[in-house]
Amino acid sequence: MIIDRDCSLLGNAPGLPDDAFESDGLITKRHVRASALAHLRPMPGQLLWDVGTGAGSIAIEWCRGAEGAKAIGLERRADRAERALLNADRLTRGGSFSVILGEVSESLPMLPAPDAVFVGGGGTIEVLEVAMEALKPGGRLVVHGITLEAEALCAEAHATWGGQVSRIQVETLEPLGSLLGWKPARTVTQWAVVKE
Repeated sequence: MIIDRDCSLLGNAPGLPDDAFESDGLITKRHVRASALAHLRPMPGQLLWDVGTGAGSIAIEWCRGAEGAKAIGLERRADRAERALLNADRLTRGGSFSVILGEVSESLPMLPAPDAVFVGGGGTIEVLEVAMEALKPGGRLVVHGITLEAEALCAEAHATWGGQVSRIQVETLEPLGSLLGWKPARTVTQWAVVKE
């Protein structure tokens, strides 16, 4: 496994290789992660809430993206929370990333106000309402989803708060018999907004 806490090996630009993270397969993939981080815009000393942190890839890249950036991951599964912390131990400065285990709706109201929020899992309109209320002025919020329900959530959020909705489709070149062909990944719906 790669150890790069000071970004001297992989740099701090978004889009680390997927294999830099241990995961159970449910991870925001490299190209899509880079897009999310472009909207989240890590800045020195700022705080990110990573809702449904999974492997912690978004939060970890946030912490790597700017000096003193910190992230709080929220995860309801203990195995994923533990894996995210192990990934962070290898890829971030100590103390920049923490995880809260439990239901998101119970945890969010107790957290310090964020500068940015990423919702990769566990998104509901109620979670987005709490996040929008807590976000500091100029704060950025990004939601990703691959299900019809997540796409409907992005559409509802767009109707309520504006922002931008995109569908991201990535295909990678892979062997197809003795030839090469394109293999598509699941399409990701992305909603991104800046709080005025």
